[in-house]
Amino acid sequence: MPELPEVEVSRMGITPHVVGQTVTQIIIRNSRLRWPIPEDIQQIEGQVIRSIRRRAKYLLLQTDAGYAIIHLGMSGSLRILPASIPAEKHDHVDLVLSSGEVLRYNDPRRFGAWLWELPERQHPVLSKLGPEPLSDGFTAEYLLERAHGKRTAIKQLIMDNQVVVGVGNIYANESLFSAGIDPKRAAGNISSQRIAILVAEIKAVLAFAIEQGGTTLKDFKNADGKPGYFAQELQVYGKGGEPCPRCDKLLSNIKIGQRATVYCSHCQK
Repeated sequence: MPELPEVEVSRMGITPHVVGQTVTQIIIRNSRLRWPIPEDIQQIEGQVIRSIRRRAKYLLLQTDAGYAIIHLGMSGSLRILPASIPAEKHDHVDLVLSSGEVLRYNDPRRFGAWLWELPERQHPVLSKLGPEPLSDGFTAEYLLERAHGKRTAIKQLIMDNQVVVGVGNIYANESLFSAGIDPKRAAGNISSQRIAILVAEIKAVLAFAIEQGGTTLKDFKNADGKPGYFAQELQVYGKGGEPCPRCDKLLSNIKIGQRATVYCSHCQK
């Protein structure tokens, strides 16, 4: 599943091609995504795209009439292509632009979404999201407060979008390893000093992943069709049973909240 860095890389990739362009047509070939594409989204036709923002894993295409909300789901991708290129099997939505290009949405599994909301209104899918991990709102003090008294495993806490958005499974594994924290440890039993280290590592890991172009996953390619490169830098994710890059002890592979969790029982306490 594309995680926050991949979505941010997509945003950066499509922005120069889309912002300032008029949407001359929206073509919906299959409206049956995670949620049905609402008919109101037709209001985007004739509108100038003023900006593209990211909130968690959602991309928000702002126009004067409202904003389209795009989620890539498990296998979705956005590409900028000449309008003359024929659509393929899983190309479900096109935004035809005044430049002669299209913003094309491809999603084989159809777990993504295209939604619509009016200006100055917050769509329900955005209403309960926690702070952005790379923002000033995500601090050690904030996470310590949210962890206070919690028996929840720290990995589950930082993957909770109501606590902090966008720390998906890959980056939770990597951040906890970098911080030296056992992913099974109860969130409320971690000291303020170690929480501060964890917050710093979450920010560093995500920022580096964005810089590297997002992690290459089976179904992900960024807006120019090139895969991301962060997968080459992964320390533990997907490497259960291999030697720890720090101590050479074999990495453990368990499930926490039904998600694959790889960690070093020697280095992470």
